[in-house]
Amino acid sequence: MRHSSVRARRLAAVSVSLAVAAGAVACGPEDNDAKASSGGADAKPAKGGTLTVLNSNPQQDFDPARLYTSGGGNVPSLVFRTLTTRNREDGAEGSKVVPDLATDTGRPSENATVWTYTLKKGLTYEDGSAITSADIKYGIERSFAAELSGGAPYLRDWLIGGADYQGPYKDKKGLESIETPDERTIVFRLNKPEGEFPYLATQTQFAPVPKAKDTGTKYEEHPVSSGPYKVVENENDGERLTLERNTHWSASTDAERKAYPDKIDVRSGLDSSVINQRLSSSQGTDAAAVTTDTNLGPAELAKVSGDKELAARVGTGHFGYTNYIAFNPKVKPFDDPKVRQAISYAVDRSSVINAAGGSSLAEAATTYLPNQKSFGYTPYDHFPAGKSGNAAKAKELLKEAGHAKGLTVTLTHSNAKDFETSPEIATAIQDALKKAGITVKLQGLEDNDYSDKIHNARTEPGFFLAHWGADWPSGGPFLAPIFDGRQIVKDGANFNTGFLDDKSVNAEIDAINKLTDLDEAATRWGALDKKIGEQALTVPLFHPVYKRLYGKDVKNIVISDWTGVLDISQVSVK
Repeated sequence: MRHSSVRARRLAAVSVSLAVAAGAVACGPEDNDAKASSGGADAKPAKGGTLTVLNSNPQQDFDPARLYTSGGGNVPSLVFRTLTTRNREDGAEGSKVVPDLATDTGRPSENATVWTYTLKKGLTYEDGSAITSADIKYGIERSFAAELSGGAPYLRDWLIGGADYQGPYKDKKGLESIETPDERTIVFRLNKPEGEFPYLATQTQFAPVPKAKDTGTKYEEHPVSSGPYKVVENENDGERLTLERNTHWSASTDAERKAYPDKIDVRSGLDSSVINQRLSSSQGTDAAAVTTDTNLGPAELAKVSGDKELAARVGTGHFGYTNYIAFNPKVKPFDDPKVRQAISYAVDRSSVINAAGGSSLAEAATTYLPNQKSFGYTPYDHFPAGKSGNAAKAKELLKEAGHAKGLTVTLTHSNAKDFETSPEIATAIQDALKKAGITVKLQGLEDNDYSDKIHNARTEPGFFLAHWGADWPSGGPFLAPIFDGRQIVKDGANFNTGFLDDKSVNAEIDAINKLTDLDEAATRWGALDKKIGEQALTVPLFHPVYKRLYGKDVKNIVISDWTGVLDISQVSVK
């Protein structure tokens, strides 16, 4: 997820519309009761009724060109089908990519620089007209228009000619690197091998848009549906979104979306405490309500855990996301690996997790990659601190580095009251490092100032809290933006915070990108993570856990490792 900071946090929260990122067992043993509570273990989902979605963040910019990922809290995927999509299953099975509009996940050639897709037969829009490969090409091309910015940037980087293309409103010729030899075939020509192109093809930019129906920036008000639901009303830029059945959608062409409810009422801009209270009470229409972006906080979770009925209505999810300490080795004393190692040993992860809301909401991390198979998770702990930190080892390393009397450093963090970079987490780190003779001064910044400072190569501090989430469940979008030296940006948003430019790391990233066997690629990503970890450019702290309530009449709970949130394309309310 390129846009870490605010955008990443939003993505982690809703898995989502966008940021970063930021994100593993989706439904663990505790959630078996949750399934049973929503109609009984043997209850079968049925069509009909209205599903209400209660969210904090508005579903803004409801245009496939402008939405950041295929997630969007699941709402966009009800309207926009794409060439491929995520497998709608619980847990690890849900981290797989599967066909959607296409007959398969893509056919690579020329060393994974060319990808060919064939559309399924019988695909139609909400008005009954046929979906063609030219519509998908046009949908992608319009995402390059400046006035429709906001989507994921990969296509601009990956497609031949993408870097200079300005969209169909200015360039009528279109992108020559996207070919449509017939109405059901589309071919993509890339600048370099990309074995994970099937993951990218899940992004909403791959949704078809009929050129004749394109209304530019107003398209979000009534986008033409290719999915099981169509937009009948969009109030205040996504504050309230009303979806009803697309009668021209056919389940025979869509194995992933169940589309049980007749209507979906998305209400956003609500206070998180109000959302959780409404879901807890589960009265009236709220009995058939869910949230895709609002977690239970520590106090709320404690209350819910003490109520058997409420506890049975909590869905647990994990999204590929890591919270960590970042070092800038260009800033003293962090240019010394022993200082970075000392801090790694001194960290007290137990206190950090308590500051993040407790073990129910955060899991300790010693690897940069999330602890999920699809990412290539390979266990390692190069600087074992135990549960409460290894102050003795830290002092030993500091002495070797010439700081026998200790040292004083500044930790930069956001003042935003979230569990990622909060003052509470910063204070927990401050207390732990004090035991090792390291005095930590805290520099708390307002969230926008914090984001601007840490992502600018000129102003990046030496020691700060950070986080990253993946746009799809793979090590590629996790490791490459942070550790590929060719992605260091001197004038603009830079995410390679350690300024690592290691030829062997860059070469391995290129080698893995050529692989179309995603299992083999995952193994290689894990090995690369372990290798990079030896340099102590980051201190992994924890992976977040999402705990979210749903209404008492909601059935068929599916929470995958891809999104970490309840999949509203699967739920039934009758």
